[in-house]
Amino acid sequence: MKKRVFIIHGWSGYPEEGWLPWLKRELESKGFKVQVPAMPETDHPKIEVWVPFLTKLVGKVDENTYFVGHSIGCQTIMRYLEGLTKGVKVGGVVFVAGWVRRLDGDLSRQEQLIARPWLETPIDLNEVATHCNNFVAVFSDNDKWVRLAGENKKIFQEELGAKIIVEKQKGHFSGEDKITKLPVVLNELLRIANVSEKE
Repeated sequence: MKKRVFIIHGWSGYPEEGWLPWLKRELESKGFKVQVPAMPETDHPKIEVWVPFLTKLVGKVDENTYFVGHSIGCQTIMRYLEGLTKGVKVGGVVFVAGWVRRLDGDLSRQEQLIARPWLETPIDLNEVATHCNNFVAVFSDNDKWVRLAGENKKIFQEELGAKIIVEKQKGHFSGEDKITKLPVVLNELLRIANVSEKE
């Protein structure tokens, strides 16, 4: 059965942003079926829109299904996993610059209104953890939105049991940070999926 990867961009993100096209090409060259959807209303992401959109896109899910999320895309994946039927597992998830209960940096009034439901609507992380045995969370040491000193890294590590990787000087890993390749994400996905880099 072909392994599938769904790459979910962040707030105001898009499929051609930054490192996403590179990751798609690299994974496809290893035989994965990869989808990088344009998430709806990307400048005004809503839980009640993004999670059902992902659910419909993925369809039947199993341990040959993998996810990569960037920023708010990480939350979308967590909330999707939270809603899966008991006993259903996915193969693995790599979170990039993920945040849960806190977002650092200076948000405008409009941004605060958009972020509030994502920050205040609880996620049952114990339930999320039952649907996957392989979580990886990648952070940057100079991310102004997800600071290492904050609680996000701790949540991924302690509540999801994620492997934590800290990259140097990658900002928020978004298009404006000019990150066009992210080998750490590719390598972790290949490791989780048990695919040789030489294949």
